Amino acid sequence: MPVALLALTLSAFAIGTTEFVIVGLIPTMAADLHVSLPSAGLLVSLYALGVAIGAPVLTALTGQWNRKHVLLAVMSLFVIGNVLAWQAPGYNTLIVARILTGLAHGVFFSIGSTIATGLVSKEKAASAIAIMFTGLTVALVTGVPLGTYIGQSFGWEATFLTVAILGLIALIGSAFLVPNNLKQPPAAKLSAQLKVLTQPRLLLVYAITALGYGGTFTAFTFLAPILEQVAGFNANAISLIMLVYGVSVTIGNIWGGKMADKMGPIKALTIIFSGLAAVLLVFNVTAVHPVAAVATILVWGAFAFGNVPGLQVYVVKLAEKYTPDAVDVASGLNIAAFNVGIALGSWGGGMIVAKAGLMNTPWAGAVIVLVALGLTRFSGRLDKHEETLEAVPSNGM
Repeated sequence: MPVALLALTLSAFAIGTTEFVIVGLIPTMAADLHVSLPSAGLLVSLYALGVAIGAPVLTALTGQWNRKHVLLAVMSLFVIGNVLAWQAPGYNTLIVARILTGLAHGVFFSIGSTIATGLVSKEKAASAIAIMFTGLTVALVTGVPLGTYIGQSFGWEATFLTVAILGLIALIGSAFLVPNNLKQPPAAKLSAQLKVLTQPRLLLVYAITALGYGGTFTAFTFLAPILEQVAGFNANAISLIMLVYGVSVTIGNIWGGKMADKMGPIKALTIIFSGLAAVLLVFNVTAVHPVAAVATILVWGAFAFGNVPGLQVYVVKLAEKYTPDAVDVASGLNIAAFNVGIALGSWGGGMIVAKAGLMNTPWAGAVIVLVALGLTRFSGRLDKHEETLEAVPSNGM
């Protein structure tokens, strides 16, 4: 594998860390910035909104540009955003910084796969993409807990400085190692994206993605204050609990992928959404007991991200049927739907915390996931109905 892939993997690690590290630092940042917990939670929402806009819109607008130039521009924006967050004089500047880094995140993962595959021969394309995405997985297991620990020990600003340095190393590595003459894939036009967004079956899956993933973030965004105020953990323990969560997420991602391959996306998502809703309801009870709370979080992580492979597989399957000339666009828009879910879930969680208190977020998240479960079953029934209609002419011959 070419060494240029290491630069992409490090970029993915830095980006993955900066997205989720905020969750462990929300109580610290809220206290330091003199804002409420819901206001601190908006730093998660607005980042995700930046990703949701950046992925489809900016990728389409830069479609004609040289891939390496786009990569360098995006990583420069990422570094600038994190430096701005490190030096932010107040909450408003921090919001701008988070939106900038979110925009960079969206474009990076839209073009990263095509750059990774352009570095290797065709038969190694899947392995190249997997190596790049390893950076994101490792970020959840090590980057987020380590970033949380740095923020708890040296101030949250130090976390953003650390991520900015990692991003700068990745930027320099990409500048020297990624070749200039990468194969230029056809530009994803906004018209192709609009075509996908007029297909009802794909819109239904995007709704499932946003609700099924977003339901988790209604509670997960405020996990650190729940652990401190309800379970009674001190701030230093949060980074260790985030490590437990990260390991669980990695296992859940692999498990969810195997389940989707084995039994199909609808059955896999039915099991995962049912389990996720159950875990969120159980957390309402276990959150007051430290050991039981950590055990619940361990299971929660596996279910929370286990739905990602199934949802991506399902979108590709439906896109191949309904919009065969825009499969990549449909897949990319599902990434945007994940981030719309994060944005709405964390914003909704903040509203609940402000009006009803922290411990109303887990059961509310469970209700949202149950809506996603209902839509999943409905979509499955539509699939069967369409299969029956398609089979009628052949049976009549």
